[in-house]
Amino acid sequence: MAKLKALGNTQFHFPDLLKESSRLHGHLCPGQVLGVRMSIVGLAEIGICDPKGDDRKRIIVFVEMDRCATDAVQSVTGCSLGHRTMKFMDYGKMAVTFVHLKTGKAVRVIAREDSRQKAKEYFPEIENKYEAQLEAYKIMSEEDLFDIMEVHVKINPQDMPGRPLRRIQCESCGEYVQDMREVYREGKVFCRPCTAAGYYEPVGHAIS
Repeated sequence: MAKLKALGNTQFHFPDLLKESSRLHGHLCPGQVLGVRMSIVGLAEIGICDPKGDDRKRIIVFVEMDRCATDAVQSVTGCSLGHRTMKFMDYGKMAVTFVHLKTGKAVRVIAREDSRQKAKEYFPEIENKYEAQLEAYKIMSEEDLFDIMEVHVKINPQDMPGRPLRRIQCESCGEYVQDMREVYREGKVFCRPCTAAGYYEPVGHAIS
């Protein structure tokens, strides 16, 4: 584990970032606070100063959960699925990896499980544990909130932002597949749902 850096006087103004994140997400919750603070730490560790400005083409983030914190990460970093600068890894972990595309430096920030209990110790007078976490996460030290590790992330050309490298037609359903997500079987090309169980099952003919 790498030692967390002290942010000191940073250009990331926490109250404003939290306010904007809450606006995007729709409400303020402990996950929002964690996501904002994870982003501040991760960006600082890889040397990104202006994620929505001069540095906007230099960063990709890998989020490992589809929870509140992910919206916070999007809000602070400006990364999104639509821009192909946010990658969703369905691991169910409260962790985010921040990658600097120019330098290759990457860090994975993980929320500490024991921070939940420590949050209660900060505000024992608050009976609701989520309200206690909400307030405590705002003021707890980075060391109490997160573990952080330096990592190496290989990003394939087909996963980079920009236009699709190619589009190819599935020989079973006829739909087109982008970004080299096709599957080859016995010399034929298929989309992934046609080779394995997809998340949907057709119930009839196309509506239109």
